[in-house]
Parts: sequence; structure tokens; C-alpha cells
Amino acid sequence: MSWLKHHTDSEHYAVQAEMALKDGDKPLASQCYRLAAEAEILALNSLPPEKGRTFGITAVSASALWYKAADFMHCEQVVYQALTNPNLPSFAANELKSLLQTIWNITAAEEAGLSFTEGEVLVSVSGGVVMTGGAPLDLILRKVDEVGRLFYRTVEMLLEVPFRRRGMPTPEIQEQFRPWLFQAPAGSYQFAVRIEKPQQMDLWPNAAPSINEITSRFLNIVKATTADSEDELKQLVPKEDYREAFLKLTRNLTPTGKLYSKVELKASGETEQRPIVLEPYSRMVINNALKKPRGEEELGGPEEIQLRGVLRGLQLDKDWIEVNLTEGECKTVKIVGTGDVIDDVVGPMVNNRVIVNVVTGPKGKLIFRDIQPDD
Repeated sequence: MSWLKHHTDSEHYAVQAEMALKDGDKPLASQCYRLAAEAEILALNSLPPEKGRTFGITAVSASALWYKAADFMHCEQVVYQALTNPNLPSFAANELKSLLQTIWNITAAEEAGLSFTEGEVLVSVSGGVVMTGGAPLDLILRKVDEVGRLFYRTVEMLLEVPFRRRGMPTPEIQEQFRPWLFQAPAGSYQFAVRIEKPQQMDLWPNAAPSINEITSRFLNIVKATTADSEDELKQLVPKEDYREAFLKLTRNLTPTGKLYSKVELKASGETEQRPIVLEPYSRMVINNALKKPRGEEELGGPEEIQLRGVLRGLQLDKDWIEVNLTEGECKTVKIVGTGDVIDDVVGPMVNNRVIVNVVTGPKGKLIFRDIQPDD
């Protein structure tokens, strides 16, 4: 039989598997994924090695199907075999190495007796000062911290926890939903994140169905924050306070283009889904979504100005922040009226370059409007 016939059979079984998953029938889904993988292996074996691109696409598809069937042994066999093909395109090799690393992470977690929610997020930072397999430590630590804060917000929303403006998540949430960092294959600079499954589910008896959705919901929300329309984000995040938090936290993760130019997020093992790409344009989209008409602006009040500098200190309970300006007259200024600024958003910016939007108030006071990273 031809490659096309086997590949078509594989697609047919994969569709059945997806339908079974939607119906909540995981055993049937696993069985269909296995049939799809077997058909894709037949398609792969029908190809001459010199058809590098088609071979690579088929090898990635076959290994991903074995992964979805939770048959890691066959998945690894396909990966190792495909990587020996000298005609394998680099994009396929990277996908296969990523999948292999994901399997190793899962195996290591099982051996350590750890249990995680479904899914793993692969985060890639590239461009600018970032090289393959290496990046400035402070930059990557910030990105890891920002991803962790987005995950905690996702958990709190799914658990229907009252919105938090100050401090960290409750000790129970931090202990029961701990984000883990895993090694990822070199490719720009990459790391993988998984969420530990709660060991005390009785703390949230009504949340069990939502807990395994943490990773997929996290990715869907990040994707929706950069969409031109707000409809999708409103559907995923009905509450306005949570919506604004997700927009600002995603903006923190998004590059300005100065130090690095791109952040990509994708679910490991989901080779058919395009990654979520955050670029400088994404920040502009988020800023537009965050703009709200203010009373004094509608009445022709003071115009916003932007200040650039380093955030040196903050006292949100006392309603002010201090910024050491790096443009114009280099001095430290106090900006008041921070109001309901969220700790999660502004906390990680301390001692880092920021852009602060302000208006001038009575007696020359600088009144806060917005803040974002400038890296």
C-alpha cells in the first residue's frame, strides 16, 4: 500500500481518538491512538529515506501518536530510528528531541513517586542576547517566575478563589500545586514546566475535573490575551479582575525586542498545534486591550506621559513607587496613586528597567497609570 493510504488510515483513527477524549472515554481514545500510530508507522516504512521532509513529518506524527497512546517504548524507538536518517530536516529533529525529553521527564517523575496534572508546557526564549542553549541568568529567572505566576493565577481561577491583589497564593495552593521546572532540549533557550498534582484533593472537593485542565487552560488564556478580539478571553476568563491580571502578567512575559525578541509556548507532545508566539507586536495588542477611558481624559484632562527607568522601590500599601529615571534628567522620582496595582505584576520588576505611564497632578505630583517591563 502507498504512504497516502496508510497516512489516511492514521488520520481516521486519530480523529476517532479525539472524539473519544471529548466524550471522556480515555481507554477508547488510547486504543484509537495506538491504531493511528500503527498505521503511521506503516506509512513511514513505505517512504524512501531520501524523502527527508515527508519522512520527518511522518516520523514526528508517528512518535506523537505513540506518546498520546502512552506507549513510550514504541515512541522512543521511532525517535531513535528517525534521528539516524541523514536527510531528516532540522525542524523534525528538534520536535523529536523535544518529545524524547518529555518522555524522560515523565519517567523520572514516576520513578521519584511524583504525580503531575496532564500536560507539560515547553517555553522557548530566543533572539537578541539569547543563544542556543544559553541565556543571561537574570533574564531566564524572570521568565520562569512570570510563567509560575501565570500558572498560579490559572489555578486560583479554576478553584474559584477570590481575586488576590496582594501577597502570594495561600500556603495550601503553593504546596498542593507546585510548578516544576524540567530540562528541555537545546533550541534557543528552553525549559519545560509541569504542575504537581495535589495530594490532598479533599481541600477542593468540587475542583477535581478542572485540575487536569490547568495546563491546557493556561495555554488557551495566554493565546487569548494576544488575540485581536477580546471575545475569546472574556469567554475563558469571565471575571474582569482576573482578565486584567492575565493581560498584565502575559505582557510581562512578552519581549520589547531590546534584550530578546520572541517567547514561544506550546504543549509538549502536541506536534500538530502551532506554538503561541509572543513578540513585540503582541505587547502592543495587549496594551490596546488594557486601555480604558478615564474620566479626566474624556474631559480633556492631563495627557499621559511615559517615564523610563529602573524600579527602585515600592510601598503599594502606602500608594507609591520610586523609579530611578534613565532618560532626560537622571533622578529618582516618586509616583503616587498606585491604587489597586497587583503585587504579582509589579513585584518582579523591582531593580529592573520599566516603562511607567503617568499624568501630572496638583503641585507637579506624578500620578500612576500603568507600568510594564522595558527589556
